[in-house]
Amino acid sequence: MRQVLIVAFLAAVAPAYAGQPDAKVVIGDARFTVIAPECIRIEYAADGKFVDAKSIFAVGRDATWNDFKLSRDGDDVVIDTGKIRLRYRPDGRPLTQENLHAQIAQGKNWVDWCPGENNQENLGGTIRTLDRVKGPVDLDDGVLSRDGWYLLDDSQSPLLTADWVQERPENGSTDWYLFGYGTDYKAGLRALTRIGGVVPLPRKYVLGAWYSRYWPYAAQDYRDIVEEYRQHDFPLDVIVMDMDWHLTQLNASAHAHQIWTGYTWDRDLIPDPEGLLQWFHEQELHVTLNDHPADGVQPHEQIYGDFMKAMGEDPSTGRTLPFDAGDKKYLDTFFHYTHDPLEKEGVDFWWLDWQQFPYTRSLPHLTNLAWLNEYYYRHTSRNDVRGQSFSRWAGWGDHRHPIHFSGDADTGWDMLTFEVPFTSTAGNVGCFFWSHDIGGHMGGRNEESYTRWVQFGATSAALRSHSTRAADMDRRPWAYSRQAEDSMRISFHLRSELFPYIYSSVWESCTESVPLNRPMYIEYPDREEAYHNPQEYFFGDNLLVAPITSPGEGPDKVAQQTVWFPPGEWYDWFSGRHFSGDRTETVSADINRFPLYARGGVPVPLQPYRQRMTAAALTNLVVRCYPGADGQSASTTLYEDDGVTTGYLKGESSQTVLTYRRSENKVAVIISPSKGSYAGQVEKRSYQVELRETAKPRDVAVRHEQSETDYLTDYDESTHTIHVRIAPRPIHDDVTVLVNF
Repeated sequence: MRQVLIVAFLAAVAPAYAGQPDAKVVIGDARFTVIAPECIRIEYAADGKFVDAKSIFAVGRDATWNDFKLSRDGDDVVIDTGKIRLRYRPDGRPLTQENLHAQIAQGKNWVDWCPGENNQENLGGTIRTLDRVKGPVDLDDGVLSRDGWYLLDDSQSPLLTADWVQERPENGSTDWYLFGYGTDYKAGLRALTRIGGVVPLPRKYVLGAWYSRYWPYAAQDYRDIVEEYRQHDFPLDVIVMDMDWHLTQLNASAHAHQIWTGYTWDRDLIPDPEGLLQWFHEQELHVTLNDHPADGVQPHEQIYGDFMKAMGEDPSTGRTLPFDAGDKKYLDTFFHYTHDPLEKEGVDFWWLDWQQFPYTRSLPHLTNLAWLNEYYYRHTSRNDVRGQSFSRWAGWGDHRHPIHFSGDADTGWDMLTFEVPFTSTAGNVGCFFWSHDIGGHMGGRNEESYTRWVQFGATSAALRSHSTRAADMDRRPWAYSRQAEDSMRISFHLRSELFPYIYSSVWESCTESVPLNRPMYIEYPDREEAYHNPQEYFFGDNLLVAPITSPGEGPDKVAQQTVWFPPGEWYDWFSGRHFSGDRTETVSADINRFPLYARGGVPVPLQPYRQRMTAAALTNLVVRCYPGADGQSASTTLYEDDGVTTGYLKGESSQTVLTYRRSENKVAVIISPSKGSYAGQVEKRSYQVELRETAKPRDVAVRHEQSETDYLTDYDESTHTIHVRIAPRPIHDDVTVLVNF
């Protein structure tokens, strides 16, 4: 009956639908939902029961778009979004090449798609983990492809209920998402997050510098480490307490006297956990604990008796209930007794170090990793605080739980070389924020590769040093040679100084659905060069990075890297050397530098070095500009919020537009009034405008609401830099720096 009605209806209005169609088009046993111009959901259910519930991947059920054309062409029903032209011929059979076909707009041409078509030029996605990986491995698909389309099959993924998860009915139904974006890769990613959910903004502090090591540290060791970071002039924001924080040495266990799962503090090492956690917070540090929940609540745990009684079990049996993430009563009770008390003591978030059996016991098609990542994120989202995940990648839909932990990779050069493109292509599935074991996890000490790894880490989502339990693998930079320590200090300081730019770029990633570490082809999809140098990437909009991933030569360890410079003007961050765009060069860098380039004519927001780079509100804004072309005007936005709460979702944030303008020998840098407010926002701030690689000016003036303001100017001959230091001004007023050459 449904088929007859829709065909009759279309016949009445053929050849084109006269009004505005509903985004959900039902034709017999098929249903088509237009999500966006670049995405159509395609369902087939022989029993007529379509799925309206959210799935582990598809949570955006309200995301529909109805500005498309619906028409009939002979026996075919045609849905035309302008990007996808889909034809369906209802014949009472499941979807096949005979009854379903689509054309995808790709520039001035159209490419064909039908069921069973191979996505031959997929640009890659990511994989669950780099555990025990030593170099390049095959990646799973991403949504982006040079074919111009991708078909995501969501037919088997579990469904989300109001407060839990359930398996899909086994009725053979089809649930596909056809993405068609041509070469507009940004539109493809926007369509992905439109149906799959937005990438939420991580807590600000997780984007800073971390110290982590698999080692049985005592409380005093941690205090000493924090003090050493201060003495050696390195920033630090997050302390990771690996699994030795809890009891591991027992008389008997399933793991040969050493267990991975535990929730009872080892008070021989940490006699006063609450005191230590409070001390960390007083130092403006945040803490995550390693968590392997697979063995459940065992009899040695302090909370064992209460947990068993809450589960309706007799503690005297001494049995351990099998861990079952798919059972709501079990998991809710488990978290209540294992995680809640530790969070009240001061634990900020959890490192879910899941490596055990893949599927839940209750729901055999639901992976532990997918559901636990969702559950941990929900659990840490309470009381208007942003959820914070730190776990391995669980597949489609897991982009909603940043940030991700890539696992126990090797320390060799091949691994570092692979991690660079691995990080970029992960954005093609919405995994925008990978956190790696900087330096590699296992495979032996490699001082030079660790130093280069730190340079890469400084331009990724998190600068998190980590290593396995080996005496010579301590990642504290001062445990290496003076040369390595000095080099790493430069990278750590760079990260701290860049942080306003980094946080603003992360905000852009979340709001615009574009990766932080961005493959070149996302910005330049029509340039062939953008597909052939995976060792470089955009870090946000205006920094170009090509990390060194090979050993250097000579006492300064000079190494080379190939860089394609896109159109525009580019400047070496360290030396100031100018590169005209639209060319490929082999560049060199000693151990203290790496290929990092700023786009000319665009302001970059910075801050003076701070040891807690993510902690306090920005009281001194540094605006660095490299020369732009004559007639150029370009802006960037400084984004700020409280860094921890979900207030930003309700508009509790601030945006400050920074603009560079050049007209012949005159340059203006404009700091527009900050718009918006949030808890903890500063009322005034000082400014330092830096014009790099410029001639000595004839004169400099600073205007503030049409009047002059207090400022100091100097010119550094060695770096060809004009410094304009401006006294604190209200952030909601404008400041303009005018320079004549």
